[in-house]
Amino acid sequence: MHDAATHDDSKGQYFWVWGALLVLTGVEVVLAYRQVFQPVAMLEALLVLSVIKSALIIGYFMHLKFETALMRWMLMISVVGLFVIMYFFFFPDAGRILRLGVK
Repeated sequence: MHDAATHDDSKGQYFWVWGALLVLTGVEVVLAYRQVFQPVAMLEALLVLSVIKSALIIGYFMHLKFETALMRWMLMISVVGLFVIMYFFFFPDAGRILRLGVK
């Protein structure tokens, strides 16, 4: 049988991950409504929380945690390549927040 199909399918683990995702979403909502940070710091904090949430979703609900190392490396290389491409196309426009300010 395939190695990826031999992982433990306990429901408790998925409920813990779901609870963590719920808590992280609550933190994001509180941060967005309270606006305790400057806009750039707020964007950084929300991006970090979103990356953590996406890693949990990909790892557990899309079962990447249970895949072979080759599949994980292929996905990570693809994501890094995507970020590099996005950096070159979108980063010059992202600098406008510092020059123009937030309205």
